[in-house]
Amino acid sequence: MRLPVLDGSTLMNENYAQPDLPAGVEADVVRGCYKFASYLGNVDEGQRPVLHKSVTLLGSGAILTEVIKAAQMLAAQGVNVDVYSVTSWSELARDGRDSLRRQLAGDASAPMPFIEQQLQASSGTIIAATDYVCAVPESVRAFLPADRRYVTLGTDGFGRSDTRAALRGYFGVDAASIVRAASEGHSAVVG
Repeated sequence: MRLPVLDGSTLMNENYAQPDLPAGVEADVVRGCYKFASYLGNVDEGQRPVLHKSVTLLGSGAILTEVIKAAQMLAAQGVNVDVYSVTSWSELARDGRDSLRRQLAGDASAPMPFIEQQLQASSGTIIAATDYVCAVPESVRAFLPADRRYVTLGTDGFGRSDTRAALRGYFGVDAASIVRAASEGHSAVVG
């Protein structure tokens, strides 16, 4: 029996419902990221209001589900959240380096890096959460919109064994940790 060849793919052994792909983002998927959804802040009864009201969350792989949960939690606290699914950190970094190379060579037609284009319509601190080490999302830092704070959450560390939920909490890539990162990213967040 011949097994399929997977070029550059990562296989996971976790069962979870893959979120539906929004209409019209197919080309963005191939380029490295797409806007998954926006969550409008709506303060639930009993919650204290948030003073800074927007954040941008980037998630990849299985951690995208944690990012979506965090976005819903933040929206319940009154924060507007834009969620982007990162399909390839390496493609985004490669595109950014190519754009920079062309700019440095004096190419006036060099495009803005794709990730910067994608995030232009978003606002607030940008938080990237992944089950890779932090160096992976750090590879795009130079290509983000200027004057935006960037926080990376990843699974840096040495061999641990536990449940997925416990490991995500330990490494700080679960929904609660992403919400805390957003709160610290907004020094005036109350709640």
